[in-house]
Amino acid sequence: MINTHRDPICGMQVDENTAEYRSEHKGATYYFCAPGCKKAFDSDPERYQKDGPVGMDEKKPWWKFW
Repeated sequence: MINTHRDPICGMQVDENTAEYRSEHKGATYYFCAPGCKKAFDSDPERYQKDGPVGMDEKKPWWKFW
């Protein structure tokens, strides 16, 4: 059974069974598509819990996010 969760940074769907990157915060587990998303969340989890996924900045190439 596939259990997907939304990456709180970019909004991508991530399978909890195969997710390589995860964090615990206030008793909840968060799943990430990439190490950069995990790093961003870990640096300010309250921001992403309050505002939700911010997605990718269209003016910045994806490889410059990390």
